Amino acid sequence: MNKGKLVIFSAPSGSGKSTLVNYLMEQGLSFGFSISATSRPPRGNEKDGVEYFFFTPEEFSAKIAADEFVEYEEVYPGRFYGTLKSQVEEQLERQNILFDVDVVGGCNLKKYYGERALFIFVQAPSIEVLRSRLVGRGDTAPEEIEKRLAKAEHEMTYSQYADEVIINDNLDTAKAQLMTVIKEFLAK
Repeated sequence: MNKGKLVIFSAPSGSGKSTLVNYLMEQGLSFGFSISATSRPPRGNEKDGVEYFFFTPEEFSAKIAADEFVEYEEVYPGRFYGTLKSQVEEQLERQNILFDVDVVGGCNLKKYYGERALFIFVQAPSIEVLRSRLVGRGDTAPEEIEKRLAKAEHEMTYSQYADEVIINDNLDTAKAQLMTVIKEFLAK
């Protein structure tokens, strides 16, 4: 039986999830990152098996048909992202795994792994705060911000399926809450 545990992070865009995930990775808790599979081509210096496992849309579809994914999603026609069962099982032999996935993926991973997984949902205190964060980034067009906010409102309804919801209002408080939750989970 595998030794590792799974910690799943999901959040609407702009909630501060990446900041909290990066903080957690710096805490020396022996987490590895889950490597997702995708049907998009590599970008820049991305290498197969490092950032992603790269497949053609046909290869990805064949793996779906063979039930090789814990979870997957077709984000755009022919553009898939997913988590391979074999990759997770192999990685769990060596370490705990951290997942940074969308809310549907988070729910599916939690359902599949049950008590071995901790599903953490990070959210901004309100849609207004989320809006000001997205505007403050300065890299997103106004119509894209509105799209993301509409998506975020929908994604926030998934927080009810999480084991823990961290409201990222104050970063230091959120970090402290995260560490308490993670340490309790790993000690079980």
